[in-house]
Amino acid sequence: MLSPTHLRREGEDYEAQILSKAVKAGRRTYFFDVRATRGDDYFLTITESRKITAPDGTSSYDRHKIFLYKEDFSKFADGLHEVVEFIRRSKACPEQEE
Repeated sequence: MLSPTHLRREGEDYEAQILSKAVKAGRRTYFFDVRATRGDDYFLTITESRKITAPDGTSSYDRHKIFLYKEDFSKFADGLHEVVEFIRRSKACPEQEE
């Protein structure tokens, strides 16, 4: 399920966050955030967040984050596409319709 993309508006204070996109996928949520460096250059953070419920009923979130810089976009995208296509061909992974 895709959620709306949020753009930072002029005058809004989101620190260095420029754009945020959340993608819910079962028990996981992926966040794609465009952020700005001090030099006003952009980079991407990708965060996987998963809710964990303890036996006592309390819950917390397990998060993993990677930072992707624009000079690596093409190589990252090529590598991701290659391994995703390999898995799809090898394991007949149909796309879910939403």
